[in-house]
Amino acid sequence: MGGNSEEDVRVSELIAAVSLAVDIGMAQPLETGLAVCLVAVELARRLGYGPDLQQRTYRLALLQHIGCTAAAAPVAAIMGDEMVMRAHAATLDFADRAEMFRFLLSHVARVSQPLGRPAALARAVAGGKRMTGAMTDICEGAMMLGERLGCGPESLRDIGCVYEYWDGNGFPRGAAGEEITEPARAVQVASLAVTAHRAGGVTAAADLVGQRAGHSLAPAAAATLLADPAGLLGQVETPVSLWDAVIAAEPVPAPPAGPAEADHMLRAVADFVDVKSPVLAGHSSGVAALAEAAALLMGLPDAEVRTVRRAGWLHDIGRVGISSAVWGHPGPLSAHQREQVRLHPYHTSRVLDRSPYLRRLGEVAAAHHERLDGSGYFRGAKAGQLPPTARLLATADAYHAMTEPRPFRPALPAAQAAAQLCAQAGQGLFDGGTVDAVLAAAGHRATRRRQVAPCGLTPREVETLGLVARGLSIRQIARELSIAPKTADGHIQRIYAKIGVSTRVGATMFALSHDLVPPGTENGENSP
Repeated sequence: MGGNSEEDVRVSELIAAVSLAVDIGMAQPLETGLAVCLVAVELARRLGYGPDLQQRTYRLALLQHIGCTAAAAPVAAIMGDEMVMRAHAATLDFADRAEMFRFLLSHVARVSQPLGRPAALARAVAGGKRMTGAMTDICEGAMMLGERLGCGPESLRDIGCVYEYWDGNGFPRGAAGEEITEPARAVQVASLAVTAHRAGGVTAAADLVGQRAGHSLAPAAAATLLADPAGLLGQVETPVSLWDAVIAAEPVPAPPAGPAEADHMLRAVADFVDVKSPVLAGHSSGVAALAEAAALLMGLPDAEVRTVRRAGWLHDIGRVGISSAVWGHPGPLSAHQREQVRLHPYHTSRVLDRSPYLRRLGEVAAAHHERLDGSGYFRGAKAGQLPPTARLLATADAYHAMTEPRPFRPALPAAQAAAQLCAQAGQGLFDGGTVDAVLAAAGHRATRRRQVAPCGLTPREVETLGLVARGLSIRQIARELSIAPKTADGHIQRIYAKIGVSTRVGATMFALSHDLVPPGTENGENSP
């Protein structure tokens, strides 16, 4: 199933692709979100939900963890490797302190060397309040991304309830009982059941749902699943494509997304990726804009210009499957870390390989680290296997990355980056024509000026917001702007009030969506 023409793509296809990206961001098996969606929609039907509630359940099941990248960096700083943590925490009861402490002990043993375990455990325990703050970040990031992906007010309420517990011990507000929306109740039961089912079968799923009924789960929704667990969970055991089944199961099918709507949603995906680490802020959208400008200078057909822009937004979606501890590692990478980095274009390919529309973009997006001489990754493709759009995107990505800070170097000045790119073209890594076009586009892009800042932000506030998005602390921002920390904090509080957010993640999402993140700003956490 899926669109067959260049512009024929259903909104559900784009949302389902985001769900696949969320799976790898949560360190869960690919298509976990699709399985949850099928079970949740059937559960909603059996609960007597009408078409509108079923549709909200469908969308929530695919987007329930859309905020997972929002707190990846701080969680990694506390826990050491947020991906390892998430891989083992899918059925964890976060309100059970004894269970949480046992989990911390086992997690520290998994990610730390024996001599470093006491310090790692102390850091994890001491980070309890920061972890609670991370949940607030996740929820605000999820709401902002959900809105940009087309969710209306009711669906946003659903997203805001997905981590709440029936007994009031959840996050972020401690909502309880009927305060939790009906779609959220169905998705919570389906999510826990699918995860437990994959680990231990129908009996394990039913046992866990029964234990959590009236605690984290709504009793009525849990009872409905327990009335026929094998029937509800059996849907995900069939050999039929889960992707096709989910696209066909949409309760109220939406019309195909138009070009503008598709662009809007794909740009939101870029920001979902870039919020994974402060140093990534603005990277995907910056690469897309640079590649598009270069494509226009090269005189590529309109369809190829669209392709390279959209592939630019999506090219790093595989990054969400790699720990922020890797992207922010301050020294040389280990062999294992290098292998993880080399895998991120592969993850991009897998996420986008479900529909003809997305597959066409994925063929370009996943080639952004290929080189003409075959020395790139992950396929080791050579010149004859790389179309002009793929060559152009790889060149734009390389130049843009050079002008951004990395753990092992500061951001390169534009002239030095240009010289390196030309040298690599001379070595046969890049196409000379695309290098010329990218450099010309970069020079033109550097001269642009924003005429009117959004929400009445002053130039100094725009500058401050960009530094917030880059992950600088208040003291670092003060040093960068040559002002007192108290003055910097005042700027930040006024910015938050103007743009209507309450967290750093919210400010970062706002800056990303309005192109307010300056290239090449240095901070203390960088990315290879």
